[in-house]
Amino acid sequence: MPRRAVIAATLVLAAAGLFFFLAVPPLVAARMNRVAPRWPAAPASDRAHRLHASLRIADLHDDLLLWDRDPLERSTDGHSDVPRLAEGNVAVQMFSSVTEVPRGYNYEGTARAGDLVTALAVASRWPSRTWGSRLERALHEGEKLRRAVAASGGRLVLATSRAELAAALEARAAEPPGRRAVVAVLATEGLQALEGRVEAVDTLFAAGFRSAGLAHFSDNEAAGSAHGAAKGGLSPLGRAALRRMEERRMIVDLAHASSRAFDDALALARRPVIVSHTGVAAVCPGPRNLTDSQLRRLARNGALVGVGYWEGAVCDRGPRGVARAIRHAVAVAGPSHVALGSDFDGATTVPFDAAGLEVLTQALLDEGLTEGAIRAVMGENAIRFLQENLP
Repeated sequence: MPRRAVIAATLVLAAAGLFFFLAVPPLVAARMNRVAPRWPAAPASDRAHRLHASLRIADLHDDLLLWDRDPLERSTDGHSDVPRLAEGNVAVQMFSSVTEVPRGYNYEGTARAGDLVTALAVASRWPSRTWGSRLERALHEGEKLRRAVAASGGRLVLATSRAELAAALEARAAEPPGRRAVVAVLATEGLQALEGRVEAVDTLFAAGFRSAGLAHFSDNEAAGSAHGAAKGGLSPLGRAALRRMEERRMIVDLAHASSRAFDDALALARRPVIVSHTGVAAVCPGPRNLTDSQLRRLARNGALVGVGYWEGAVCDRGPRGVARAIRHAVAVAGPSHVALGSDFDGATTVPFDAAGLEVLTQALLDEGLTEGAIRAVMGENAIRFLQENLP
């Protein structure tokens, strides 16, 4: 091949490589995480503005750590980052690591075939140890959060215990609005991160993880998924992992769990669980949305239910739909068992981003919730739950 042709081919390959590594991850993230309000949101009322400013908001699920964005830099893409969380008055945010998403995933029946996170990890220049290991992916995403905490100058604080949470919230309360920190709690989505070994629960705990879901979009070695091919219950590994998590005071998350895994987990659990991000079936039927019977059983367990914002959770593209789902969950489970579970940056389209949470406060007022109930749902329930159930 002539020298010029070799040089041209090399330049083309280099350009393609640069495009793959530098442009593809942010393009994918922007396309998959959209804010699409159904209509332009009206300004919040003075009452909603004052109430929102007085809240301690807490959210149970955010997948920001998956994407190739700096959590400390405000972005126009996706749904969340520390500046937007702070602007929205979020006090506590649970960040989840995502370790596996099967190719062709869907709500009804997803085979565990292929994996989209592998390609994203390579394109985002994650360490090679993460390319074939779900556990290493979780650990890498946890490291990303800790690096952000260290570089934040106090804007982002990681809480791994009740004492750390209390101290962070006390320090936050002493700061003026606009300078208050976001307190992070680390979770992982699905026990595929265990890679078949119950001892990996201890590895995750040592790395700061304080919650884990049983399943994500497909069945794994530990539990069936609501979207899986078999939708089975807890396996012996799943039962052992749940017991080990409770021994470590890690919070068990039933989001995405199949109905059989949900039943098995509630029968086995000796501590309160969460459903970090979900919908309610009475408002929005769907394979992963909770029935009224499940809501009542969760309340008897002392659980906390995080209501999500995306259309599959609430069958609506506006904040009023989220508020209606929350109102129903409060009516069935009780006002002390309902929280926010945005699923920000979870490959979802939502009606507002983290900076726009004031529109949800307005929608809850419009739905007739009392200020006390709004205060509980928007954050106090989750903060109380974490203060009671973290190590």
